[in-house]
Amino acid sequence: PTLLITAIGVISDVRRAVSMDAKQPGNVLYMVGETYPELGGSQYYQLKGFIGKTVPKVRVNEARKVMDSIVKAIDSGCVRSCHDLSEGGLAVAGAEMAFSGGYGIDMRLENVPRTGKMGRNDFLLFSESNSRFLVEVPEKRREDFEVLMKGNVYAAVGRVKKEGYLSVYGLNDEKVVNAGLAELRNRWKRALGGQ
Repeated sequence: PTLLITAIGVISDVRRAVSMDAKQPGNVLYMVGETYPELGGSQYYQLKGFIGKTVPKVRVNEARKVMDSIVKAIDSGCVRSCHDLSEGGLAVAGAEMAFSGGYGIDMRLENVPRTGKMGRNDFLLFSESNSRFLVEVPEKRREDFEVLMKGNVYAAVGRVKKEGYLSVYGLNDEKVVNAGLAELRNRWKRALGGQ
């Protein structure tokens, strides 16, 4: 048996709803929330044959601040797209945003908000720490967005690009991921039993 918790909210104006698909090349990608070495029970560890002992913890006070700030940013029109960083972490969220929108994404792991113990590219890409979001913000709304994020842990980690690749630069600034959108979409579908 698996516990499933679903959150539902009321959107007073559906035209203000924000989806996860990347919308426009040049827009900035922010990560909101801090990354911890929490890979226990993660999709990444499952693929590697590990269970792990550091499962994600809910940090209630930080989670509430992040959620409230994200809602304010969406309501103010600063956010074009938003994706939670849960199952699969930053790598999966970035891939899903890219292939669902048809635009590439560049990300730099050195900018990812993290605890001091996060010195591995794979841990930054696949940690499933709670209450984190990858958020697309138009360049002209950066300042507004950052004002709304005050008091939270956040950083600009990348950009949406026209070229159809998910490119990730690791902690040593070398490219550690360069995958085409078609390949990412096909692998994602295969995991769901599709062709």
